[in-house]
Amino acid sequence: MLERTDTPGRLTRGLAAALIAVTALVLAANAGPTRGAEPSRTEHTTHVDPGTGSSAARTGVR
Repeated sequence: MLERTDTPGRLTRGLAAALIAVTALVLAANAGPTRGAEPSRTEHTTHVDPGTGSSAARTGVR
């Protein structure tokens, strides 16, 4: 038959389980996806001249 675990033993196991759970959560929160290559900083925009109504492609770096 199983015997009852004494109170200090239960508290020690509970504390150890809580510490392991918190450590796992912290590690999981910090283990995000790695950063990829930097995206291109060139933006392609279309500018419409209000006077003529024509559009001309412009490339600018911001």
